[in-house]
Amino acid sequence: MQSVTPASEPDSRPGTYALLLRIATADVVAIGRHYRLPLAPGWMVYAGSAFGPGGVAARLAHHRRLAVRPHWHIDYLRQYVALEAVWFSHDPVRCECLWAAVLARELGGMPPPFRFGASDCRCPAHLYGFRDRPAWAAFVAALKARCPEHAAVVEQPLIGDC
Repeated sequence: MQSVTPASEPDSRPGTYALLLRIATADVVAIGRHYRLPLAPGWMVYAGSAFGPGGVAARLAHHRRLAVRPHWHIDYLRQYVALEAVWFSHDPVRCECLWAAVLARELGGMPPPFRFGASDCRCPAHLYGFRDRPAWAAFVAALKARCPEHAAVVEQPLIGDC
């Protein structure tokens, strides 16, 4: 992986991102027709990649809106949680599985009861739950420990966004 200069705003380059989602109340939500996801007050972090048209900026713009016709697992969940911040990297290598592993192993995230967001890989999930908001600095340190050449990761709060 090559190093790139961090940008404070996501742009049309490809990359990897994480959505920091705040859960206000306990609930059980339908994720598509097949799954039910229990929610508890706290936080969830979803790791994804953006290698299609428009790159990271387009994918994050999609996630900031509530989907009229949900397509991905995360589209269903977004209707019930607040998007508080995003972490992103314009690394030209797909890193979402690495990011999910760091969320689970190094940060102690709890996976959902099904392979949320991981239908196209072998990961247990790309969504992990936390009682407290995971720290960006701890995530970056754990990521760099696993992959020293990983590109810079930017944190962007979304105050008043969603």
